[in-house]
Amino acid sequence: MVIRWYGDRQHYSAWVEAHDTLTDQDRYTIRERIGRLDRSPLFSIVLLPTADAALSVPDAVVASVHGHLYPHWELWLPEGLGTADADRRLRRSQRTADHASHFNAAVAAADGAFIVPLPADTMLSESALYELAVEIERHPDVDLLYTDEDCLDASGSRFWPHFKTGWDPDLALGRDAIGRLAVYRRSVLDQINGLRPLADDTDLVLYDLSLRFAFATSPARIRHVPVVGCHRLVNAPPGWNAAGARDIVRQLIVEQGVGARVIPAPLAPMWNRLLRELPDPLPLVSIIVPTRDRPELLARCTDAVLSRTDYPNIELLIVDNDSEEPAAVRLLARLSRDPRVRIVRYSGRFNYAAQNNRAAREARGDILVLLNNDTDVIHSDWLREMVSHAVRTDVGAVGAKLLYADGRVQHAGVVLGPGRAAVHQLRLADRLDAGPTGELALTRTVSAVTGACLALRRSVFFEVGGLNEELRVAYNDIDLCLRLGDHGYRVVWTPFAELYHLECASRGYDDSLQKRALASNELTYFCRFWNSLLDTDPFHNPNVLYGWENTILSTPPRRTRAWLV
Repeated sequence: MVIRWYGDRQHYSAWVEAHDTLTDQDRYTIRERIGRLDRSPLFSIVLLPTADAALSVPDAVVASVHGHLYPHWELWLPEGLGTADADRRLRRSQRTADHASHFNAAVAAADGAFIVPLPADTMLSESALYELAVEIERHPDVDLLYTDEDCLDASGSRFWPHFKTGWDPDLALGRDAIGRLAVYRRSVLDQINGLRPLADDTDLVLYDLSLRFAFATSPARIRHVPVVGCHRLVNAPPGWNAAGARDIVRQLIVEQGVGARVIPAPLAPMWNRLLRELPDPLPLVSIIVPTRDRPELLARCTDAVLSRTDYPNIELLIVDNDSEEPAAVRLLARLSRDPRVRIVRYSGRFNYAAQNNRAAREARGDILVLLNNDTDVIHSDWLREMVSHAVRTDVGAVGAKLLYADGRVQHAGVVLGPGRAAVHQLRLADRLDAGPTGELALTRTVSAVTGACLALRRSVFFEVGGLNEELRVAYNDIDLCLRLGDHGYRVVWTPFAELYHLECASRGYDDSLQKRALASNELTYFCRFWNSLLDTDPFHNPNVLYGWENTILSTPPRRTRAWLV
């Protein structure tokens, strides 16, 4: 299955009409609510001429600002461009030969504390500035806000929506994660010296600005507002200067002191993969594999770890939960003769969390990898990739791209809610599918990853208390990831560590009354602790609904618009 929900214009048009078109009552309510704001920030909007709008600006672009419901703005235009309207909010700056000089001069003269670069081929939505003003009122320390967006063709039809996630530094290095409508706090813009003089490519100019700005402030001061805030005037999906974007990322990571090579992402060459350097010497990795009988699974898994993995500094801890099959007992005896292998005995009823915790206490490695016995390695460098992220101080856990035996995606990160507690994002997609906007092709931050293949530092594992042994079978991995988030760590998923996962081949499915009862009890227990997060996952855009079988537009969106709260 190739995920292409964004490509259905008819479906999106119907969604826009039903859920993203203002009524007269909406407009009345917004105007009334504007008067109630304790803070009414002034937005200084600086128009950036595009290469194909060098001599003129579409009237619709200026009109989208001039007729906006939120009145507290000023619009900076280069001399000679745009309308001759006498509105005092229309300001003029000296026309210069490049984006940077015009933008920086306008910022220096602007009155607003928040700056909005606006490409000359991009219209604001009618309520965008109001939504942004409300977000600033709710979060007065915010430095950077950005919205969702789409495209608008010559007939006035909206298409190609880009529904984004909460701030994700890894995704932002892979592709533009901020986009065409963003609000920048002026004081931070001054610190980074505004725009840099780059080639006259608006997308690259904004990409460079958003990256430098985002990495100059705190992630806690960056907020995504999940509304379609602007519309790009094009008749086809826009292009992207991949080489120019890679140069921007290379310069940034040098400035940030990040050791990595920037190369095209294999499934989406217009975007980037960072090959991060590993520490020298390589840290010892303790790979923990719980098992009971099923020697054919364990043999394949251990062969993959011991013979088909090119990371040299490992130990393998096999947690044996009372294996009885003669072939399994013989296999364990043979494996125990390998100096890299230790057998950890665990007796009693199955408890995935307790088994891993037992092995973690005996592990010697700085990095732990939780690995199911029904997994198999596809590429030998899988562990190098996972370790390269697990050693990062801001990263709590790392998950892998897991595939079913037929090659379809089984795991590409976990999103929370609604309805069910957790869903595997873009499950059943084709292995070679890049995802709607690169989700399956690029390293990303997610709320959780599956424990079937999960890497993290041993110190961090014990800092958050290990796995919750009250969750014997399910949700203990998601619970671990959410506790990592509570401690300020990010959870990262990488598509560049690929394994097969024969899901539930070892334990079986919850197809008996006893197993179903246990699963229900554990779900209830999990939801009792994490209910407040299940409908607020910043990486599950409320305009999109990820399900177990498909991905659709959320109907209605799961976020109440600002004027209806």
